Amino acid sequence: MEGEILRKVSQVFVPKRKITPICALTGLIGLAGVAVLAASAPAQAEDAGYWDIDEATGIERLTVIGSKGRRLEIPGSATRIGPEELEKFEYTDINRILRQVPGVNIQEEDGFGLRPNIGIRGTGIERSERITLMEDGVLIAPAPYAAPAAYYFPTAGRLEAVEVRKGSSAIKFGPRTTGGAINLVSTSIPDQPGGKVMARIGSHGVKELHAWGSVSSGNLAIMGETFQAGADGFKRLPNGASTGFDIEDYLIKARLSAGETAARVQFLELKAGTVRQTSNETYLGLTEEDFAADPLQRYAASALDEFNSKHTQLQATHYVEFGPRVDITSVLYYNAFERDWFKLDDLDFGDGRGRIRPREVFENPTDPLNVAALAILRGEADSIDDALQLRHNAREYQSYGVQIVAGFGFDIGASQHDLEISLRYHEDEEDRLQNRENFAMRGGSLVLTSVGAPGSQANRVGSARALAMYVQDEIVIGDFRLIPGLRVESIDLTRRDYSTDDPERLAGPTRVRRNSLTVAIPGFGVTYDASDELTLIAGVHKGFSPPGPGTGGSSEAAVSEKSVNWEAGLRYVSGDLNLEAIGFYSDYSNLLGTCSNATGCGAGDNGDQFNGGAVDVIGLELTVDTIVDLSPGVTLPLKLTYTYTDAEFSTSFADSFWGEVEKGDALPYIPAHQVNASVGLEGLKWALNLTLNYVAETRNRAGSGAVPVLQRIDGRLVADVSASYNIRHNVRLFASIENLFDNVYVVARRPYGARPGKPRSVFGGLSVSF
Repeated sequence: MEGEILRKVSQVFVPKRKITPICALTGLIGLAGVAVLAASAPAQAEDAGYWDIDEATGIERLTVIGSKGRRLEIPGSATRIGPEELEKFEYTDINRILRQVPGVNIQEEDGFGLRPNIGIRGTGIERSERITLMEDGVLIAPAPYAAPAAYYFPTAGRLEAVEVRKGSSAIKFGPRTTGGAINLVSTSIPDQPGGKVMARIGSHGVKELHAWGSVSSGNLAIMGETFQAGADGFKRLPNGASTGFDIEDYLIKARLSAGETAARVQFLELKAGTVRQTSNETYLGLTEEDFAADPLQRYAASALDEFNSKHTQLQATHYVEFGPRVDITSVLYYNAFERDWFKLDDLDFGDGRGRIRPREVFENPTDPLNVAALAILRGEADSIDDALQLRHNAREYQSYGVQIVAGFGFDIGASQHDLEISLRYHEDEEDRLQNRENFAMRGGSLVLTSVGAPGSQANRVGSARALAMYVQDEIVIGDFRLIPGLRVESIDLTRRDYSTDDPERLAGPTRVRRNSLTVAIPGFGVTYDASDELTLIAGVHKGFSPPGPGTGGSSEAAVSEKSVNWEAGLRYVSGDLNLEAIGFYSDYSNLLGTCSNATGCGAGDNGDQFNGGAVDVIGLELTVDTIVDLSPGVTLPLKLTYTYTDAEFSTSFADSFWGEVEKGDALPYIPAHQVNASVGLEGLKWALNLTLNYVAETRNRAGSGAVPVLQRIDGRLVADVSASYNIRHNVRLFASIENLFDNVYVVARRPYGARPGKPRSVFGGLSVSF
């Protein structure tokens, strides 16, 4: 009965999926918590209401960093980009936001940051699947264990802050601990009722609206938020159709807290959100010759490519203090994501040529047969029926779990301790039921010629169950801060394959593959306050990334990704001057690669993993920022971040994913040098800002020496500028130009040809707070 009630309540947010018992439990516990809190709050609590509890107190155990002051105590690299920094350029592209963070590797793709590729300290970047992604401290990848590729990413335009944490203390945030963790912080319920409306328009038909408002009564506060965005796109199809996107994002939060006279400090926060996206995006790029002629063109064969998705999240967070140094934070969460990326998948031109992958056409575009294929892709020549095969890359995901973090503060002699003990139970799954629609190219347009049966291209379910715990003690002894920690992950992975002619799955699975593992992940970090200004930091921890369900595509089953990671450096803070320099070294005993449409791999089932063997990654991260007072009321903020990364294979091998790899070959998509420099000029009512971002050239395949043209991702220098003026204390005009000098550059060559970065884009908007 309880589960049926929750099903009905959840229909507004939850896709057409079964509601699992743990979801029902989430609802019941949430309702029970409301009742307990309501009972504990006295009738006269109106004067002592909700606003007497600092929200940061309750979520500090879940955040990657928390307050900016807290960042200085972390024995590892930590960056928090807060509301003031985000407001300078009003970026809605997560790639541009993260360019400010040292040690982060990014491969751009669509120009708007809809599906980013993010790595940290030399980890793989494809769909951000080698790092731990969270929103408000909760795992947010579609299926973090079974299928972590982030085809869903929280809308960057509604974020309040972005946190990035690397190093030994990042073992707190699993399951992937090698590079680090990114936490995306949603808009907090404010201290006072109010709201904000921001509207922006710009190049390529961009239109954005971000609005939120909150109300409160006694101990109860409620906030509603929406972010709406759309664009026509900057690429051009021969038929003039849109290459842009549309996003609708809705979020609601409610917070009920105990009053001042309650027996304990506590609160319950509920969060529900849903996001819909449609984007006319493709993997089909251009030949080198076509890119040089017009980098913004798209081939006629990509005219129907379209990504559609819906994401739903439900979350309940409870915080309670049992004394001045004892607290417990509990979180129950449910995420559902369904998407279908309908796009070009295969080519079949008959006449003995048979089926070919589009990748093969771009690898050798001068081959006579490929010349003919390119003419069809461009729409310049007609084809036979079923020559262009578009696939419904349809997948449904769900993930859910419960996490409890207990904090205990105590002293032993001269040492002060902040002990954290956490336990998380998590389940997730990915369900694939895919088919193709086949087309002929006729007169420059795609004409449907046949439709494949549901499930004929993929019919399988991958799932995971994981029990994770960590213990971490922050020990302060004089000028030393020691943080030993241990994380344990116990994971059960299952993949069930069904017959491609059994879409209802009535006959049961044709094959079941299981993989179970338990791993201990230790870490140790230390800081030493050498003076009031200078802090030395060092740490070592085990890096871990679990394999996917089933076996790998190579002759040997894919195993966990493992490494030992070291770092050491310093922080110097004196007045407005902040300097941080950290060197890092990651010694991989095994690197994993995942076959996917995005990587364009030519063998194995989509989703199979391949062992990459030993890899060494060495690097340096540098951050310097300061504020210079030029005159009363006028300041000059300056900031520089630099990252050096040298990532090389330590063994020689060959397989169908990595290709022919020689010892000393560089990893793909990891630039040796990255620089981000910004300078501003700020008055009491106005501000001007300029940022320069440089990324050295990279290769899209492992290799050494000069990078072949068809494997080269251009180095580039991109400048953005912004200006703002406060008409009143609550009304702000702003404008920006992205890619000021209109640089043309290749951002990706995988899987099918060269794709461009976003050209010069001009934006303007208005923000009103109330």
